Amino acid sequence: MIADVKKTAEQKMAKSIETLKLDLSKVRTGRAHAGLLDHVMVDYYGTPTAVNQVANVNLIDARTIGVSPYEKHLLSAIEKAIRDADLGLNPASQGDLIRVPMPALTEERRRDLTKVVKSEAENARVAVRNIRRDAISQLKDLLKSKSISEDDDRRAQDDIQKITDKFIAEIDKLLTVKESELMAV
Repeated sequence: MIADVKKTAEQKMAKSIETLKLDLSKVRTGRAHAGLLDHVMVDYYGTPTAVNQVANVNLIDARTIGVSPYEKHLLSAIEKAIRDADLGLNPASQGDLIRVPMPALTEERRRDLTKVVKSEAENARVAVRNIRRDAISQLKDLLKSKSISEDDDRRAQDDIQKITDKFIAEIDKLLTVKESELMAV
């Protein structure tokens, strides 16, 4: 019973970390990376489809992403989708290739993005703490129903706190890395 509560809490906390990683990957730094366009959707025969499903997305150099559509008629639709994605990108067609240069971030934009990143990290911390609270609540219920002893309850709460501390530390590490990426010129 206690092991199930701890395992469930740890799995939920791991999902919170994965969600944070996904959210942070969407925040644009000065460097190009192919994953930046993963969530950009294109109208593909009436169905919203991710750009990476209808085109080959790769890096041309450190500041340029290249997008090669599998079907030539999608060129303008992909270009429009990237422009409309509110990423501050301005794609340009070059034959059957779309070049997406990454503009340099201004100091003000870097600060704004840092605030966004801190907010995402704080949301992840809150989620992890809520998972801890739920797990401890489940342990209290087990204690009330006399399924576990007070000693087992105390040990399990300590274990859950250690798991929580581990995930909070990972969130802090992800935040530090992303902030340093943002502030690097």
